[in-house]
Amino acid sequence: MVDLNLLYEAILGGKLEQSVEVTNQAIAEGVEPQAIINGYMIKAMEEVGQRFQRGEAFVPNLLMAARAMKGSLDILKPLMKGDASTSLGKVVIGTVKGDLHDIGKNLVASMLEGCGFEVINLGVDVGSEKFIEAVKENKADILCLSALLTTTMNYMKEVIDALQAAGMRDEVKVMVGGAPVTNAFAQQVGADGYSEDASEAVAVARKLVSA
Repeated sequence: MVDLNLLYEAILGGKLEQSVEVTNQAIAEGVEPQAIINGYMIKAMEEVGQRFQRGEAFVPNLLMAARAMKGSLDILKPLMKGDASTSLGKVVIGTVKGDLHDIGKNLVASMLEGCGFEVINLGVDVGSEKFIEAVKENKADILCLSALLTTTMNYMKEVIDALQAAGMRDEVKVMVGGAPVTNAFAQQVGADGYSEDASEAVAVARKLVSA
């Protein structure tokens, strides 16, 4: 019998190969994908997030854990097609126009995915039209906007205004983040949520979808 605690430990330790190996073993033994995700993978990502907040883990640990988790998730995803109950909600995420930074944004995307959200990652330098198109096409619950420069963070307001103009502002919650972004700025541009780091982003997203 496969010991799924080894999967929890592998993700926590950022061990991609071990994570994939245990996942494949569990699938071969007929363990339900959802049980693997909810019982072990999400718990491991939550624990990494908590350690990060307590200062016991750092950005490289988060990145390694997210990579290990994604390796397992890639195996499980095709087995769960069409099961809507598996997702906490859909998130469209991207770095705003003019900004090419994506490490923080990718970390947030990985943490959200690891904790049960379906994530559509649009990459960097994304304009308002592309954000709106993706929100509409995917019927997203949350739109996450990232910026690392003070010169590009103001574009977040343009995206929110464009959502308003398209008559879609009430259909999607908007979260903002990135090094220069503050809670006060988030309120100023009319965002619904703000997070300082990747693990906090998960908590904020959960709160927004359950509101």
